[in-house]
Amino acid sequence: MTQSTGPIRVLIVDDHPVYRDGLRTLLTSLPDTEAVGEASTGEEAIALAANTSPDVVLMDIKMPGINGIEATRCILNAQPAVAVLMLTMFEDDSSVFAAMRAGARGYLLKGADQAEIIRAIKAVASGEAIFGPAIATRLMHYFSSRQHPPTPNALSDLTEREQEVLGLIARGLSNADISGRLFLSPKTVRNHVSNILSKLQVADRVQAALRARDAGLGNPGA
Repeated sequence: MTQSTGPIRVLIVDDHPVYRDGLRTLLTSLPDTEAVGEASTGEEAIALAANTSPDVVLMDIKMPGINGIEATRCILNAQPAVAVLMLTMFEDDSSVFAAMRAGARGYLLKGADQAEIIRAIKAVASGEAIFGPAIATRLMHYFSSRQHPPTPNALSDLTEREQEVLGLIARGLSNADISGRLFLSPKTVRNHVSNILSKLQVADRVQAALRARDAGLGNPGA
């Protein structure tokens, strides 16, 4: 996304009020950024993003209820043009790659200084991807030490319900069949399928089914 004229509209998502206050103070002190809302849970973040249409979401990972990864995925499913910048204490590989798979455009640690945060907000708002120095170093080490892309354990990122849906996909059931089997609405099933394809980084149901069978899901009697 390319930032249009006017201030960058930023939604702050963090369950620590003191940290939110600091971010809000930083944003309001700048002429080219504007804090359009604050959320302390993933559920609040999804609702506020729908209501405020921010340019950038500053997203924590660990929060009560829906975590920042799932909230990111929900927000981007509804508003693909929003730029999500993770701002978190977690620097482990699983958190970083889960955020990337969810569609986050940047990843900073909470130890970042104000100048780095501002630079990252402007970068993701203009369509760039950005990672803090510590995260960039981890990514370099990760890829240099591996011969395969970071997706073999992608099934571990699926929720229990998503794994259940994936198993039924692997057994050849249609969305309508899955809806009836699990007593879910067709829209809910479509959302689960979309999340599964995104998390597994596959293009269609056939590839998802193959990945599931490789992992032992969807076998007869399973």
